[in-house]
Amino acid sequence: MDMDNVKNADSAGASDGSTGVSGSGPSGRLYAFDGLAAAVLDDRGAVLRWTQTAQDLTGFRAEEVCGRPVQELVADLPYDLRGATEMPASGRVWLWHRCGDTIDVTFRTTMVGGSAEILVLAAPTPHVTDHEHGAALLRALAAQNGITIAVHDTDLTTVQTNATPGNADGRPVPPGARLSDVLCAQDAENLEAVLRQVLETGAPVVRRNQQVSWRHDPARQYALSLSAFRLEDARGRATGVAALYIDEADQMRARRHLDLAREVAERVGGSLDVVHTAQDLADVLVPAFGDLAAVDLAHSVFAGHEPSKELGGGDMNNAALAPATAVWPAGIERGQCVPPLFAHPLLHSFRHGEPVVFGVDDVIAMLSDPQLVEYLVPKDAHSVMVAPLHSRGLTLGAISAWRCGRSAPFTEDEADLMKQIASRGALAIDNARRYTREHRAAVALQQLLLPPATTDTPGAETAGVYLPAGWGAGSSGDWYDAIALPSLRLALVAGDVVGHGMPASATMGRLRAAIQTLADLELEPDELLTRIADLVQRLAAEAPSGDRDIVGGTCLYAVYDPVTRRCTMASAGHPPPVLVRPDGTAEAVGISPGPPLALSGMPYETTVIDVEPGSVLALYTDGLVERGDRDTGQGLRRLTEALAAYCRPGRALDETGRALLADLADQAPRDDAALLLARTRAVRTADTAHWEIPADPAAVSKAREWITHQLTMWGLDDLLFTTELIVSELVTNAIRYGRPPMDLRLIRHNVLVCEVTDSSSTQPRLRRARTTDEGGRGLFLVAQLGGRWGCRHGQNGKTIWSEQAIQDPPEATAHRGGSRQSHPLL
Repeated sequence: MDMDNVKNADSAGASDGSTGVSGSGPSGRLYAFDGLAAAVLDDRGAVLRWTQTAQDLTGFRAEEVCGRPVQELVADLPYDLRGATEMPASGRVWLWHRCGDTIDVTFRTTMVGGSAEILVLAAPTPHVTDHEHGAALLRALAAQNGITIAVHDTDLTTVQTNATPGNADGRPVPPGARLSDVLCAQDAENLEAVLRQVLETGAPVVRRNQQVSWRHDPARQYALSLSAFRLEDARGRATGVAALYIDEADQMRARRHLDLAREVAERVGGSLDVVHTAQDLADVLVPAFGDLAAVDLAHSVFAGHEPSKELGGGDMNNAALAPATAVWPAGIERGQCVPPLFAHPLLHSFRHGEPVVFGVDDVIAMLSDPQLVEYLVPKDAHSVMVAPLHSRGLTLGAISAWRCGRSAPFTEDEADLMKQIASRGALAIDNARRYTREHRAAVALQQLLLPPATTDTPGAETAGVYLPAGWGAGSSGDWYDAIALPSLRLALVAGDVVGHGMPASATMGRLRAAIQTLADLELEPDELLTRIADLVQRLAAEAPSGDRDIVGGTCLYAVYDPVTRRCTMASAGHPPPVLVRPDGTAEAVGISPGPPLALSGMPYETTVIDVEPGSVLALYTDGLVERGDRDTGQGLRRLTEALAAYCRPGRALDETGRALLADLADQAPRDDAALLLARTRAVRTADTAHWEIPADPAAVSKAREWITHQLTMWGLDDLLFTTELIVSELVTNAIRYGRPPMDLRLIRHNVLVCEVTDSSSTQPRLRRARTTDEGGRGLFLVAQLGGRWGCRHGQNGKTIWSEQAIQDPPEATAHRGGSRQSHPLL
C-alpha cells in the first residue's frame, strides 16, 4: 500500500475542513474535498482518464485505474443498479478507497459530445446532501416576502440578492450594485458601516434594528432587523459578508396591537360614568389606531336603562369624540343625535357584532348627497371602521374610527383588533350603565327617605342639603332630620349609616323612623341614642352572618328649646356640631361622643349649651370633613371657617347650604355628605308665664284665677273655659299624685301650651272611667279639650303638657311682634 498517497488524501481532506465523508482514513478524520471528482469511461465502462480530484477522493493514481473497469472500484453495488446494461444517469454507490475504507458518493453521468465516452462526476454524499439542503434553505428564504438576503464582497458590492426595492417595474437589485444605489445616502452609509465592521472583526450582528428608505421613495421609512456574518474561504480568509434583512413591519404592527389592547384594558373601565368611559375608549384609539374616533350610545344608556333590541342611528347620541381639538364636520358633535345608519349590505355584519370597513367612496355612494357628505364626513378622510358596542346580548351603540391623509387603510387584522377593543369597551360601558341605574335608584330612594329640604317652626328655620357620593362609591345612608316637638321645641338629627347602596339607604330609613318615634316620646338625647343603639344591634343580629360587621352607624341628636334658649345634645360617635353666633364667630361645640350605634355597654353623655336667637347650628356627616388629603381635624377647621363666612343673617339657609357644599365637597366625593343648618329663634319673655304651685288643694282655684288673668291679658278670652278645665285637671293630678316643687307654665305662640311640672317620676295613663268611678276622667278631659297632650321626663321629674290651637286675628300677630306659623306642630 502506498502510504504517501494515503497521506496526500488525508491532507486534502484536512485542508478543506468543511464537509466530511462517511468513510475515514487511518487518522480517523473525515475526508472532504474542494472540487468534484471526474473520470472518463468508454462505452464498456473502462476508465479512460482519471483526474487529480478523483485521485484525491479515492487515493488511486491514474496509472492504477486507467484501463480497468470502473466496477472494480465499487465496493457495494446498490440493488437497483445490479444487472443494469447501461450507465445510469445518477445514483449513489460506495467506492473503495486505496487505504481499504469505503466512501459514500453520489454521482452523475453524461455523454461526451461527438463520442461514445461517458463523463462521470462524483462527490461525497454528505457534501452533496449539505449542498442540497443549503440550496433549499436559500430558496426558501429568498421566497419569503419579508426576508431579504444579500451577499456582498469585500468591497461591499452586492454579489447576489433577492431584494426588490418596490420600483414600479418590480425588477430585483442587479448584481454589482451598491447599497447607495438603492437606499438613501445616509441609510446606505449607516448600513455599510455595520457590514464593514462585521467584515473586519468577524463578529456577527444579530437582529439589529435599522430604519431605511428607498431612494425612489425617501418619505416612507421601513423598519428592518439586520443580521450579518462574515463569509470565509477554506483558509479562513474573508471573502465577503452575508446579510439577512427581516421586515419588522408585521412584528411592529403586532406589538402596536398588543400595546393598544393592553392600554384599552388599563384605561377603559376605570370610571363608572358612562360618558367618561366612552371618552376613555375614544381617547385610547387616537392616534394609535385611527386619526379620529367617535363613540355613539343609545339614548337610554345615558340614563342607565337598556337600549332597544333594534338599535338604529336615530336612536343614538354622540358620547365622545377624540381628539377634542380636531375639526369635526358639523354633523358630528358631542351630545348630538346620530343620523340613521345607512342601508348597506355590510351593515348586516354590524348588526351581528362584526366591524365593517368603508372606503370614503363607499360612504359617499351610500349618502348620495354632497351636502350630507360635507355634513358627516371628516375632511381628508379616506376610510372608516365602524364596530358595534355589543355586550350581554345588547347593542349599546357604536364606535367609529377614521383614517385621514397619508395614513394606511384599515386591514383585516385591524378589524379583528377593533372587534376585541369594542368588546372590552362595551363591557366597560355596560358596567357603567348598570351602575348608573343602581346609583340613581339608590340616590332616589335616599332622597325619598330624607325629610323636606326646608322647615319653618317656632324653634328654628332649617335647611338640609344632601350630596351623594361620586361615581364608584354609591349612596351611603347619610341623613338629617328636623322634628318638631311639643312646647315649641325642635329636635335636630344628623346620622351616617355604615355601607353603601340600597342596604345603607334601607337601614337609614329604619333608623330615621325609629328616631322620629322615640323623639315623639320626648326622651332625653342620651336615652334616645341608647334605644337606637339597641335597635342597631338587633338589625345586625338579623342580618346574614357575612353582613353583620357592616351594620352600624353614627348619630347626633340635639333638642333646642326656644323658651329656655338652650340646646341639649348627645353623640353616638358622630362629629360635633358647629355653632355660628349672630356676631359671625363660629366654633365646634365641645361634646363627648359616645360609641357608634353598633356598640353598646357605654353610656352616652348629654351636653347643654346656651344658644342666642339668630344663631346657626350646623349638623353634618363626616363626608364633609374627611378627605384623602386632610384629617378630620383639618376638615372641621375648614368647615368652621366656611360657616363663619357663609352664614350671614340676611342670607337664606338653603342657599347657604348649597354654597357650603360646593365649596367644601370634592368634585367626586368618596362618601355622602349631609348638612343641616338651623337658624334658632326664641320665644319672647312676654309670651311665657310661670306660676309656682303650692302643695295645697286650694291651689287649684288659685291656678284658675291666675289663668284667667293671664289669658285675658294676652287677649285669648276664647280659650278661657277650656284652659281652666285643662289646668284644673293637671294641677289636681300634680297635687294628688306628684311631689313638690310643682310649676305651671304657659307658652303663647301659634298654639297655647299649658305645662305642669312636678318632681315625681310616675307615668300618667289615659283610661276610660266607668260610670260608678269617682276619678280617672282628668286626662281623658285634657285629651278631649286640647289639640294634643303628652308627658316627658327630665332629670328632676316629669312634665305633663297640653296644646290648644290659637285662632289669632291679624292684630294679635302684630301684638306678639312676630309672624304666626301657618302650620300646626307635628
